[in-house]
Amino acid sequence: QVQLVESGGGSVQAGGSLRLSCAASGATHGRGCMGWFRQPPGKERGGVAYIRADRVSIYADSMKGRFTISQDYANNTLYLQMNSLKPEDTAMYYCASRFGSLYCSFDYLSSGYWGRGTQVTVSS
Repeated sequence: QVQLVESGGGSVQAGGSLRLSCAASGATHGRGCMGWFRQPPGKERGGVAYIRADRVSIYADSMKGRFTISQDYANNTLYLQMNSLKPEDTAMYYCASRFGSLYCSFDYLSSGYWGRGTQVTVSS
């Protein structure tokens, strides 16, 4: 079992920044990938970014440029730095992980472990 706990969400004005964290604990050893998803109000959850086992970062096309994913392997913590936030970035942000393979994708991650999410609200 893997436990994921997100933090760092909050309310900011457009143009501001937030840094989300996801602390992983439990069976986090071995190869795997971790990533971020988000679910805007009234919409489906979608992928934001993930880091593969080979430490390559992949972003959803619409997330490139303003968001940066990173990982502290020593502390099993995943981060999402979000800059130049827009009202349309308002969403619940979730961390996901899946271990045991070099392969990773948003679909692959969606079948792994999930955190409970952290709310990000961007006002205009």
